[in-house]
Amino acid sequence: MGELIVEPLTATLGAEVRGVDLADVDDAAFGALRTAFLDHKVLFFRDQHLTVDEHVAFGRRWGGLEHHPFAKEGEAPEVVVIESTADRPYAASNWHSDVTWRECPSLGSILRARSVPAVGGDTLWADATAAYDRLGDEWQERIDGLTASHDWLKVFGTRLTEAEREQERERHPVVHHPVVRTHPETGARGIYTNRAFVTHVDDVDADESEAILARLERAIMDPNVQCRFRWEVDSVAFWDNRCTQHFATNDFWPGHRRVERVTVAGDRPFA
Repeated sequence: MGELIVEPLTATLGAEVRGVDLADVDDAAFGALRTAFLDHKVLFFRDQHLTVDEHVAFGRRWGGLEHHPFAKEGEAPEVVVIESTADRPYAASNWHSDVTWRECPSLGSILRARSVPAVGGDTLWADATAAYDRLGDEWQERIDGLTASHDWLKVFGTRLTEAEREQERERHPVVHHPVVRTHPETGARGIYTNRAFVTHVDDVDADESEAILARLERAIMDPNVQCRFRWEVDSVAFWDNRCTQHFATNDFWPGHRRVERVTVAGDRPFA
């Protein structure tokens, strides 16, 4: 394996990595990738001709892997398939961090492109730490110490029968996470709410909750805290769910996009 080269996309978010085969990462390369992952928050790789087993094995280098109870399963139980279809042409087209409805949401996600449209279909990432830093003192003081309710039902509930929803509710109750999360490895603080899974900010009235969520959503949507990636077949993106959010563009239908995700389990967020 040659020299590992990390080329940043922006000053704080995103880097393209060359000189590494994700199917064969030795300890030295893994250490360099870990440093780059914490420094840049999302890493991009081209021409990674991984088998399903190799995709899963690379994920396991970073920790235990999740099984998603609601998503389409791929060729292995650890693989989630995200695909544009006639009934759901714009999958993941909202700003979110993955599975924040879990008591212990994911550390990170490793997404591989299997089929990409001829045009469009990019994914954007936002730096939740930079977005928090840009809020200013008044807003930071307003939200520090607050928690919010995260619920899978908002996204996945419509796919289930009433009986299935009741059964899954017992397994996956509403969870409450800090509105501002501290990264467990870097100590950086960042916005940790998203429209996909957050129903409301706890212990404030409805108008206040809506005002807070709207302001934080606008902070994440600021192009100054974002990077953008143009997919190719066998491109891989690996992002830190603890300090980023992402959005899959919906500018390609009726083109076809199929990506496959392995998700590394994380720990309980703390303020």
